[in-house]
Amino acid sequence: MREEIRKIQSLMEAAEYVTDAPVATSVHLALSLGKPLLIEGHAGVGKTEVAKVMARMLETNLIRLQCYEGLDASAALYEWHYQTQLLHIKLHEGAHRAVDQEEQEIFSEPFLLKRPLLQAITQERSPVLLVDEVDRADEEFEAFMLEIFSDWQVTIPEIGTIKATHPPHVILTSNRTRELSDALRRRCLYLWIDYPPFDKEVAIVERKVPGINARLAKEIGRFMESLRRVRLAKVPGVAESLDWAQALTGLHADHLDEALVTETLGCILKDADDIKRFRAEVGKAGLAPFLQVPG
Repeated sequence: MREEIRKIQSLMEAAEYVTDAPVATSVHLALSLGKPLLIEGHAGVGKTEVAKVMARMLETNLIRLQCYEGLDASAALYEWHYQTQLLHIKLHEGAHRAVDQEEQEIFSEPFLLKRPLLQAITQERSPVLLVDEVDRADEEFEAFMLEIFSDWQVTIPEIGTIKATHPPHVILTSNRTRELSDALRRRCLYLWIDYPPFDKEVAIVERKVPGINARLAKEIGRFMESLRRVRLAKVPGVAESLDWAQALTGLHADHLDEALVTETLGCILKDADDIKRFRAEVGKAGLAPFLQVPG
């Protein structure tokens, strides 16, 4: 492993993120090349966490833009604080000031509501900009983002052009609910994060749930790896593994048994049909197949 990659991996580990060479390499290249990093993968595998860890690692701000259907430029870039503008006009009704002067005051930065994209380009130090679940936004919004990313400047008609002096480090995440445009993909570096292998998942559980019993951590890793082989509508990710580990630790468990799994199943399975399917599998062969050593 190259020294610079090893350094990034060590910094991410110090920021409580269990990583590997592909992730560390992608983060290093995104930082050194100044390019957005698009991270795809199943829900709950730690895509968003990469951005949070980068912010901690760089000791900078994390600015999050949560995408959703119908997201537009005003919600992502800026809006005027209309209530404050109206109040300002009301307070100066008797001052008989010129219209130009009034407009200049109410359309100035104190009345500007900075949304995530504008916040990201007006920081005194390069922040980490997380564009989360970009696949939920539409293609028009993708094109708008690419325009912002190209030169990191925004023109506000009433104020003028605002250009970033410290462009942000950009992380985009996608759960692949729809295919992203080729233009966006070409603009970004790419990283796929899959479900972790057994050893890595155990390491994550032990790192994120301090004091967990070592045997229980391994049994959780084996169980989750086996469970993901079952045909489920909503396959549980690492987030569910951690929720379950915390719940089991809170119940002072030191190993898994059928009764305990049944009682806490809601921590890892969030679909009624998946629960029925799992119970049918346990009814046929018991819990043993879910606790077998992988491979």
